[in-house]
Formats: sequence, structure tokens, C-alpha cells
Amino acid sequence: MTTSPPRSSSADLRAPLAYTHLFVDVLPDALENDILYVCMRYATVAHNCFCGCGREVVTPIHPTKWQLNFDGVHVSLFPSVGSWSLPCRSHYWVRQGRVSWADTWSQERIDAARTDDLEAQETYWAEPPDPVASAGDAPPPKSWWQRLFPWMGAKQHVRH
Repeated sequence: MTTSPPRSSSADLRAPLAYTHLFVDVLPDALENDILYVCMRYATVAHNCFCGCGREVVTPIHPTKWQLNFDGVHVSLFPSVGSWSLPCRSHYWVRQGRVSWADTWSQERIDAARTDDLEAQETYWAEPPDPVASAGDAPPPKSWWQRLFPWMGAKQHVRH
């Protein structure tokens, strides 16, 4: 994929930006600035970095990665997008058609977040726990008469 030219000035970097979204079957070879490309088929969202560096940012939609919200009008991503591996190291929120700039993170905080992400993935992909009981172990459901009149289902004790 190609890169786009940077924005006109770095003074615009902290100003909120507007973006549009486009649902696509596959991601295009060249991304246009200020467009969030949403590919549901591959559970992926891509855009050119909103700082204007022209680098492509890909956010996989997954329980351990990003969540996508489409409210019928706007597309939002959660959590924030941190482009830590890009030279610009941009950090921003993508919410309801607006990009809001987030705090810069230290390398220590980035490393801690990456560790947390890895642990979340390992937990997600771990084997599921053993079931508590199988369906065959469950007692048969009570009839509506048994639920209505509990004493009908009770055994009577006979005195000898």
C-alpha cells in the first residue's frame, strides 16, 4: 500500500480532525487520508495515520484487540490507537467521526500495555475450562404442575 503526503503543518497535529468511514469488501491498495476503511470480511479497519505522516495503520477487530462500534451514522474504535511502531508514535481516539489526540506514552507504558495485550491473547486462546457438569447430569425439568404445586412432586413418608 502506498503512503500519502504529510499534512500541511505540524501545528494542526493537536486539532481535532473529522474522518469518514467506508465499508469495503477488501482493503484498497492505496488508502486516502481521513477515511476509515472497515472490512468486516476480514475483521479489520485501516486508515492512513491521522498525524499526516502517511503511514498505514491497521487495527484488527477482535476481543483482545480493538472493538468496532457502528451506531448507524458513525464508526468508532475502542481502545485508542497508539502507533507505537511508527516513527510518529501518534496516539489518538477514533470516535463518532472525530479524531481526538491522546496523551503521549512513555516507552515503559507502551511495553506494559504490550505485555497486557499478550496476556489477554494467551488467556483468550487458552483451552476452555472443563465444564462443571454435563447436560446428562442435570435433573429432568419439572412439569408445570410440579412447579405450581411443589407438594405434588414430593414423596410421602409412610409410618410403620
